[in-house]
Amino acid sequence: MPHQKREFSFARKDFNRLCELVNEHTGIQLGDGKEDMLYGRISRRLRQLGLPSFAAYIQLLESDRAEEEIEDFVNAVTTNLTSFFREKHHFDYLRDSLLPELMRRNRVSHRIRIWSAGCSTGEEPYSIAMMVAEVVPKDWDVKILATDLDTDVLAHGERGVYDIGRVESVDKATVKRWFMKNRKDDPTHVKVRPELQRLIHFRQLNLLQPWPMKGPLDIIFCRNVIIYFDVPTKQMLVNRYADLLGEGGHLFLGHSEAMHNISNRFTLSGKSVYIKANQ
Repeated sequence: MPHQKREFSFARKDFNRLCELVNEHTGIQLGDGKEDMLYGRISRRLRQLGLPSFAAYIQLLESDRAEEEIEDFVNAVTTNLTSFFREKHHFDYLRDSLLPELMRRNRVSHRIRIWSAGCSTGEEPYSIAMMVAEVVPKDWDVKILATDLDTDVLAHGERGVYDIGRVESVDKATVKRWFMKNRKDDPTHVKVRPELQRLIHFRQLNLLQPWPMKGPLDIIFCRNVIIYFDVPTKQMLVNRYADLLGEGGHLFLGHSEAMHNISNRFTLSGKSVYIKANQ
């Protein structure tokens, strides 16, 4: 561990045990180099709980009272970096190619189902919803499921209120069309319009546990999520996505993620966009 003055002692055995607990409850693998990140996030819980050490916190997580703390523990360690229209080429592809294709393919059912897996504070599903609202007629049955492990970020997404700095990089016409003032006396925040909120259902979900949805889905966004898992877990997840997607369904991954050695059930359709292969 780095030799630096810290408020709480953080022994190597504490770090190793916390990594095991993170993996047990989230499936995320933390390795060397994550000590400072883990210390910073968990030390906040120690202060809030009035605990004297990391050893005492680990003891709490392993005790009969663990259930009360596990949710806060998971919320503390999960990564929630996101932004509106992150990896913009995905949303251009969605608007210009994929949604028009789905409208042709599903012209009888008028039904589209999309899942944002690992939605964080909601910027991704709202970006998807903006593309849907711009392209798909209002009388279509479109639902966007937005899930995350972290209940705090889900509550943020469901509120749909964002610091105005979050939309500074978004095209001004898009901001004007899809955002409104949060309150008359609050110039520092914006709120997404209700018609976007109505498209999205926010739900808490651990990707490693059973999924309640039946499918078939048309599109799954799971970007910058599987990068945190080991290869067997990645393979399991991607195959479950394939099972849930309908014929010709699309899977969007993050720019640093690839399907190589993970699954042969998808073929590359665009930049980190995959289409379910015919089996």
